[in-house]
Amino acid sequence: MDIKLLKPLDAENYRNFRLEGLQNKPESFGSSYEEEKENLIETYKSRFQSDESFTFVAFENEKLIGVVTLVKENKLKLKHKANIFAMYVSPETQGIGIGKSLMVKAIKKAKGLKGIEQIYLTVVTTNESAKKLYSFLGFEVFGREKRALKLNNTYFDEEHMVLFL
Repeated sequence: MDIKLLKPLDAENYRNFRLEGLQNKPESFGSSYEEEKENLIETYKSRFQSDESFTFVAFENEKLIGVVTLVKENKLKLKHKANIFAMYVSPETQGIGIGKSLMVKAIKKAKGLKGIEQIYLTVVTTNESAKKLYSFLGFEVFGREKRALKLNNTYFDEEHMVLFL
């Protein structure tokens, strides 16, 4: 398994993997397949050129198998914070440490960014494996949002977590 930071040339591969994740685990993301399928490749290319956003991917035999994005806050009073978004590992490769490796890479990147003191993320309360991973890595729950997501007629609660660096 190789982990790398995405470049604009990876945009189409990333987009396809992202859409797969949105279809496989719609309850785990604030975005939806229906919304993101309309995004152009250029949308992702510009994200991968940003100094504020870092998307790490795991590859196995040149196949994308996992992803996580770290985004720095850019407002003056929030610059000490970063957020984790879009964490996803393909179902056939879950349980072998890919998510942990991706998270460790994102945390290491955050520690290397000037001024970042804490990392935030949200996780659907029913995603026990992700909650266990984040807790293992030192993230702590600081709040719970009831009915944070609504998919069709089903609500999902989310836990808000923070890691102080």
